[in-house]
Amino acid sequence: SAAVRYAAPAPASAPHAARIPAYPAAERAVRALSEAVKYAQWRREAAEPGKVPEYEDIDEVGAAARIESLLGGISDRGGTLDPAAARELLGRYGICVRPTRPAPGPDAAVAAAARLGYPVALKTTAPHLRHRADLGGVRLDLANEEQLRQAYRELTDAFGKPAELQPVVQSMAPRGVDTVVRAAIDPAVGAVLSFGLAGAASELLGDTAHRLVPATDRDAAELIRSIRTAPLLFGWRGSAPVDTPALEELLLRVSRLVDDHPEVVAISLEPVVVAQRGLSVLGASVRLAPPPARTDLGPRRLPSY
Repeated sequence: SAAVRYAAPAPASAPHAARIPAYPAAERAVRALSEAVKYAQWRREAAEPGKVPEYEDIDEVGAAARIESLLGGISDRGGTLDPAAARELLGRYGICVRPTRPAPGPDAAVAAAARLGYPVALKTTAPHLRHRADLGGVRLDLANEEQLRQAYRELTDAFGKPAELQPVVQSMAPRGVDTVVRAAIDPAVGAVLSFGLAGAASELLGDTAHRLVPATDRDAAELIRSIRTAPLLFGWRGSAPVDTPALEELLLRVSRLVDDHPEVVAISLEPVVVAQRGLSVLGASVRLAPPPARTDLGPRRLPSY
């Protein structure tokens, strides 16, 4: 904080007169004024925290029953759901994950593409290559069987046998900005909702924003605007802005799921491709565990004076 020097005390005849802060440089005065403005804005936002919207298509009761059933087959330490179970659970909260089909061989990949419809993407789900298009673990815009078989040969020639790569086929999504949405239980503050852009640049910069759960509509709007790379979502350098309302709704639905069901201790949606209209969740991971003990319920709020 900026160092502050105070003027001489007010005369005794004026005991309630305010003392005027004095600064050794104009820059420090401007910085102090900026911090005062930020604090006032924070106070106003705390007084009007926004609303947690309701969605008619959320199946809270069905999700609770499904979670209880899934926990029966998981150890006390918890476990990560298989992709089909994760997709089903997220779907009960209106979060649609684009389906994938396993491709243990080139013929299986072709059959999967025929069911999903071209163009398709061929991806490996091996941990060291997952979501790494820069390493060649993802092949996009495969328009026909010939391109798919060639991509499959290139993938296995470069990285190993299909059993090690665990490739899958997925229908192509509209192009947009790749983002990541996560929620997890923090031992200090409880459930936390996180957002950032996908990719090594954001990961290296630590460019991720966080909000407490349950998130409000105001929280969701601020979350996507608070990262340093947010201009990429709003038409940076002449590019078309993406569908930020759809992204905000996704954040709020994830927040509701974690808030309604404390057994959902971690969610990772990666990547979430946000296009000019709508978005596509291409990958999802959900971890369930017995809910951790909580001594404080509900979000922390600024007390009023």
